[in-house]
Amino acid sequence: MIHRLLSSFKSGHAQSPLQHDALFNTLREKEYARLDKAGHVYLDYTGGNLYAESQLMQHQAMLRENVFGNPHSTNPSSQLATKLTEEAREEVLKFFNAEDYFCIFTQNATEALHIVGECYPFGVDSQFVLLADNHNSVNGIREYCRSKNGAFTYVQTYYEDLMIDEEALLRELDGHKEKKHKLFAFPGQSNVSGVKHDLSWIQKAQERGWNVLLDAAAFAPTNRLDLKKVQPDFVSLSFYKIFGYPTGIGCLLVKKTSFDLLKKPWFAGGNVTMVAVLSPHHYLHDNHERFENGTINYLDIPAVTIGLRYIESIGRENISERIQSLMKYLCNELRTMHHSTGMKQVNMYGPEDRSKTGGTVIMTFLNPDGSAVPFEIVEQKANEHMISLRSGCFCNPGIDEIFNCVTTEELTRFFSGRTKGNYSDMFNFLKKMRGAVRISVGLATTKSDIDRYVRFVGSLKDQHI
Repeated sequence: MIHRLLSSFKSGHAQSPLQHDALFNTLREKEYARLDKAGHVYLDYTGGNLYAESQLMQHQAMLRENVFGNPHSTNPSSQLATKLTEEAREEVLKFFNAEDYFCIFTQNATEALHIVGECYPFGVDSQFVLLADNHNSVNGIREYCRSKNGAFTYVQTYYEDLMIDEEALLRELDGHKEKKHKLFAFPGQSNVSGVKHDLSWIQKAQERGWNVLLDAAAFAPTNRLDLKKVQPDFVSLSFYKIFGYPTGIGCLLVKKTSFDLLKKPWFAGGNVTMVAVLSPHHYLHDNHERFENGTINYLDIPAVTIGLRYIESIGRENISERIQSLMKYLCNELRTMHHSTGMKQVNMYGPEDRSKTGGTVIMTFLNPDGSAVPFEIVEQKANEHMISLRSGCFCNPGIDEIFNCVTTEELTRFFSGRTKGNYSDMFNFLKKMRGAVRISVGLATTKSDIDRYVRFVGSLKDQHI
């Protein structure tokens, strides 16, 4: 059915204002019917994608019909597990055109980033540069850098559109010439604003002597990442964000020429070719196995192959075009919504032109007098309408600090003398709103989902919450 619909598009059949509407409506009916059965509007695809019915059926059949054993052996059950694991590894490398990379399976994108943080040669002669727009799993790498007496610097994004301050970034990349090991980290797409940061920064940084860590967790689900065209040293990924199932599997792609930069400070089962106890020596594997600690998730990893092939059957360009059209429709609808006072109902952050953004947008709901509605209340009211959205700071404090106009001095005063604190403590101290509401669309989103969300927003018109 999918292939027949794709053929009809190529033949020039008329389309609705939303790209590939017939294709994705059919997918919704066949693969995601549970949404409509439950009357559920799911708008949290950046938090986690939804799995297709066919993915579950294929994986469950595989588990029912075969016997799998721990891959660290040569018995028949282990050989089968090893074969399907390596098939998945090759599928990942093919999907990202990454033959120049090792694919290291991890628990999630955070564990992939943890490997880089733990193993990159930070020290007194190192510099870590990262965007203020980064997930906390990237921000946390600064603690490895700091603990080894390295230096780190943040580059801010602009308040107006949450894009990179290019002049400030170039100053950082052109500086620190005396440093031996330099790492630059940024997301291909912001997990908060949806802004796609220009991947040309990878080559620009490398030409200036930097290693580059690309967090592709939010980028990969709706964009093609070709690692022949851009070649960061390290790429972190999470598969459930691409195709929903299974959770608990991600990977770190490491460029082979950068592999030996990562110095593993310990070893575990599966990492070594030889270990002695009476003489304290060991030899590490010289490939992906060096960083796959213990027994890998050999029952779920074959489902990665199923998921990637499912995405390829739909077409990544089709998905990208669909997401772009959904976001254009959503943002255009929201811009028309005002209270009777003339005040707009939602304030959306990020660029006005959404052509360089993915399927994510953040917003603050406004009362008729222009005051902000606490994000917790918005989520509670959305729950009553069976709408799943996300609210809060989204593990990305840098972006939140920018659009809520929190200053360095205010943060310093808050953290001074404290050993613990939470959102409520900071809100009460600063007397400034923190957090927002995030809407993200995906391949199972339909126009009716967007329309229901718009009606929900409209139901709050002229209310002071």
